Amino acid sequence: MSRPQIKITLIDRKGPHGCHRGHKIGDSYDFDTERGQLCPMAMHVAFPYVDILRYGGTIPGNEPGTAVFCCPDVDTINVFRIEVVQPE
Repeated sequence: MSRPQIKITLIDRKGPHGCHRGHKIGDSYDFDTERGQLCPMAMHVAFPYVDILRYGGTIPGNEPGTAVFCCPDVDTINVFRIEVVQPE
């Protein structure tokens, strides 16, 4: 059984400063091939959600196959959406 593809997209930003890593709303990353481009602080928070979704779990309060989380940078709180990409 192959693992589903996971996409992480920056969907919102809160706070007085721009992202220190340069991420902008709309930026999207494939977890398996592009995760090195994602800020390490955001990646640290994303990983447990990715693991849960990838292996069939759900996150309370989120649509099935998705999770929304924030990076921990207090100066620029980036809001990301993780989604399981269904094969076409």
